[in-house]
Amino acid sequence: QVPLVESGGGLVQAGGSPRLSCAASRRTFGTPVRGWFRQAPGKEREFVAAITWDGGITDYQDSVKGRFTISRDNAGNTVYLQMNSLKPEDTAVYYCATKILSGTYSDLRTYGGWGQGTQVTVSS
Repeated sequence: QVPLVESGGGLVQAGGSPRLSCAASRRTFGTPVRGWFRQAPGKEREFVAAITWDGGITDYQDSVKGRFTISRDNAGNTVYLQMNSLKPEDTAVYYCATKILSGTYSDLRTYGGWGQGTQVTVSS
């Protein structure tokens, strides 16, 4: 899998609007879907959002619908996660990955090529 690198995390006040980026060193043909996941301390990694290579299909976890937006650049190499109206419960390490197996967008077992993650801490 092409290595992915996340960036854009940090300490944010509640209500803030940071944007995370997930960059790949090259376009990955045949692996059309990229996803964002997050893992809070003491909790399992969970699905946040996913997007097809052309951006035509997106999927979101219910708790972020209307607040987060996933998108990707025209070349398909970078995927973004625009996070608005952040809440303290959004605090987590955010990871991106490439979907390598069939299955639902939210099933993290179908993803590979995980990045190292970027910490997002939301202060109240």
